[in-house]
Amino acid sequence: MKKLLYVYIIVFILFGIYFYNSHLNDAWDNASGIKRERLQGSVNDEYVMVTFLAGIDYWKTALKGFEDAASELNVSVVYRGGSQYDLHEQITVLEQVIAKKPSGIALSAINPHDLNDTINKAVDMGIPVVLFDADAPLSKASSFLGTNNYAAGAKAADKMASLVNKQGKVAVITLPDQLNHQERTEGFMETIKTNYPDMEIVQVLNGEGDQLKSEKIAKDIIRKYPDIKGIFVTEANGGVGVADAVTKNKELDLKIISFDVDRKTLDNIERGAISASIAQGTWNMGYWSMEFLFKLHHEQTNSAYNSLPPYVDTGITIVTKDNVKEYYAEYIK
Repeated sequence: MKKLLYVYIIVFILFGIYFYNSHLNDAWDNASGIKRERLQGSVNDEYVMVTFLAGIDYWKTALKGFEDAASELNVSVVYRGGSQYDLHEQITVLEQVIAKKPSGIALSAINPHDLNDTINKAVDMGIPVVLFDADAPLSKASSFLGTNNYAAGAKAADKMASLVNKQGKVAVITLPDQLNHQERTEGFMETIKTNYPDMEIVQVLNGEGDQLKSEKIAKDIIRKYPDIKGIFVTEANGGVGVADAVTKNKELDLKIISFDVDRKTLDNIERGAISASIAQGTWNMGYWSMEFLFKLHHEQTNSAYNSLPPYVDTGITIVTKDNVKEYYAEYIK
């Protein structure tokens, strides 16, 4: 009987809390004259995510965030992207998307400058555009949602320094034409040069976002600098390629720091081939891109929406063998 009495008491307390909160919210609504309901869209409203290298795992989590927000807002989502790492292909895809006049476009820009005219064309036609992951800062896009890439590169430098005891030769494999990779490289290099005088960056090379190309480059670096201590790779495919090169050289103790958390990267971290990887908030990028686009689309007809911030830092964490299990569950869908 006592247990049953306790249950009744708890239920009564919970009901009281619910009644109080409901009454308070109703009173607030009546006093302010504002209906506290979230604006909903229509399934006929179509929002498009546009990337490049559309088949890689990296985009899955961003797209999931985009779709989750769309589901909450009752709108439709389409995913488009070039199959290759090719500027002209992405421009063509973006032009095709613009021609259909969607309610909004979330774009990851393969180049920080050469997409500006196409982005501006969409904005001038009244199509909201936000950028995520990779920015085109001089375009008319409303906001950029992504990693603070300079800070991420600096974090990678600090981690590399701890792995190589703050001394020795290191190299960088990157994508020099893409702004986010430029910033990661700058953050890494400047932090090494400023904070770690006994470390030397011997080469910065273009891996083209390709696993086999990066593997070949890593082998060339190792031949040229047999005492190399570490390689920082600013994207996941290249990180896996470098891991392949090092795995085939059993005598080499070389520390690899990569970027992102696709399955191959996580597998390499788990078996110790990659020492660490920088995990981005990719779900946040997709989710908030959708939210921003929705607000921009409705801004002209609903004055409740204020202007949105031009930049949102979606955060990073460092993945190592100690916490890699968590990322299998969180990032691999």
